[in-house]
Amino acid sequence: MAIPTFQVVMRPLLELAVSGKEVQTSDAVAALADQFHLTKEEREELLPSGRQRRFNNRVAWATAYLRATGLFESPGRGRYSITERGRQAIASGQQIDLKYLSQFPELAAFRTGTTGGGESEKHQAAEASTATPDEILESTYQALRKQLAADLLERVHTVEPAFFEKLVVDLLIAMGYGGSRKEAGKAIGQSGDEGIDGIINEDKLGLDVVYVQAKRWAKSVGRPDVQMFAGSLEGQRASKGVFITTSTFTPDARSYVKTIGKKIVLIDGEELAQLMIDHGVGVADVNQYVTKRIDQDYFEVE
Repeated sequence: MAIPTFQVVMRPLLELAVSGKEVQTSDAVAALADQFHLTKEEREELLPSGRQRRFNNRVAWATAYLRATGLFESPGRGRYSITERGRQAIASGQQIDLKYLSQFPELAAFRTGTTGGGESEKHQAAEASTATPDEILESTYQALRKQLAADLLERVHTVEPAFFEKLVVDLLIAMGYGGSRKEAGKAIGQSGDEGIDGIINEDKLGLDVVYVQAKRWAKSVGRPDVQMFAGSLEGQRASKGVFITTSTFTPDARSYVKTIGKKIVLIDGEELAQLMIDHGVGVADVNQYVTKRIDQDYFEVE
């Protein structure tokens, strides 16, 4: 089944504590995953940032809302227990979600009073979409990044061949290849067909080299092109290669590189744009938002 939303998790989460015993958050996550028959893949699915499991995040937000509205209390780090208000919620037989919790004034305080207007909008968006505030924040970031990547790639298609050469060199240097920019610039030269061919140091000491080919093409790169590239590695005394294109690679081309002994990495236009964003090539910071959590260790009494 699909991973349940944080609102769907609320009642089962309360019911885990109805016996009166304290519940460990980690135990609750495991028990609820079993209750909802989540697969191994669903249990391990990550948020786009890759820093937290999606289901764990939803259980954490369900816990936060229940605690903020007085249905839970937290006697210690990573633990919670049900309150009388929580017992009444279960006894009511009603669906326990943000609509139910809106009867408690603490919910409005949780959204606005102590978290600020921006958080209020984020919480209300969560109520409308059933996603957690973290998921909304991350999905918005990914949408902005996807649009930026598309704009970058469109711009790359318009630059002169010489500038494209500079762009590729800048990216490889930013990624740690080529030693100095002067060395990398000498190693990679324009081939005359709007492509770049050359050998670049894999590391700053020059212990190994990588053959680079970059094509600013609109057409998809097929297996024959990649086979020719693999063959050229012999003449360049290189066992590793990077083939960069502003377009795409055919499935046959991608399958081919998995069957040969040489290590060839294929970077298509979408990945090229993502690498430019990751390494700050051709992009500039506009805003930065840092999200924080409570440092539980700070409040631990020794």
